[in-house]
Amino acid sequence: MAAASTRTQQRQLQGVERVAALLMTMGKPMAGRLMKYFSAEELKTVTRAIADMRSISTAQIEAAVEEFASQFVAGANIAGTPGDVERILSAFLSPEQVSEVMNDVLGAANHSIWDRISSVSESTIAAYILKEHPQVAALVLSKVKPACAAKVMAHLPEHVRNGVMRRMLTVKPIVEETMHIIEHTIHEDFMMNLARNAAADTHSRIADIINKMERNDMDQVLQNLATTRPKSAEILKSLLFTFDDIMDLPARSKTLLFDQVPAEKIVLALKGTDPVFREAILQSISSRVRRMIEQELQGGEPAPHRDVQEARRFITDLALDLAGKGEIDISTGADDAYIG
Repeated sequence: MAAASTRTQQRQLQGVERVAALLMTMGKPMAGRLMKYFSAEELKTVTRAIADMRSISTAQIEAAVEEFASQFVAGANIAGTPGDVERILSAFLSPEQVSEVMNDVLGAANHSIWDRISSVSESTIAAYILKEHPQVAALVLSKVKPACAAKVMAHLPEHVRNGVMRRMLTVKPIVEETMHIIEHTIHEDFMMNLARNAAADTHSRIADIINKMERNDMDQVLQNLATTRPKSAEILKSLLFTFDDIMDLPARSKTLLFDQVPAEKIVLALKGTDPVFREAILQSISSRVRRMIEQELQGGEPAPHRDVQEARRFITDLALDLAGKGEIDISTGADDAYIG
């Protein structure tokens, strides 16, 4: 989290965030005079930015208003709250107008982070809160949308779920300023980590696509990426699962896989394979079916390349499907990794 805070302090302020920071630096009188010239929509946009503002360093202020540094960077780091918004607005708006704007601002400030978290996959939220203190987990699940919280609960171990539910029943109201700090902390720790993991998710999605391609097309794509984006190509190669990888699966996984593959598909898929690979596969098949397959391979006619590739694709797709359901383990290694 400290690293995230350092990056936040070093980055340049942009757009409405810069305007919000400048208004906060000016102070109430000058900010009030300037905001009289804003339209209603501009007021809402800027005041939302002030309410959501995280800590802004003097270095950021200097970068944003270099020509006026002596006027705007005399103070310490600043942070905005809904209370700051209300104080500024009260200098030039009537109480009724302040109330109207604040209702909109508070709605955005109080719910935006939780709405964003509610839109994240429940498995990702569950993985996050499992690493946090149970009280933090209870707070998060009490703030996100009920439908989201219910789905997240389904991903938690029973003892964790029961403990979090008990804590949710005793969650007490939190002081506004403290909640504001908590929300920003969660934003940095959770949402920014999520953004950093987006690249990994992208590679996973692309790997899923490449896994569905024909072997020749797969090789061409990877060769092209190796030339233009070598690091991405290496990551993708580590995520791919091909027919050749089946030989290295745990024995139990291979047995469960080939129990669901028709014998004629196995015969076609093994056409043209080397003896070592063929033996690794045949060891996972019952003796009766193995004898039949061996006879077909010894006396059968050569098969069209397309039929062989389709059979191998069928087996590979089945392995990926079974692994996605948790029925087999497609990682190479010992049998104790098997999930039954």
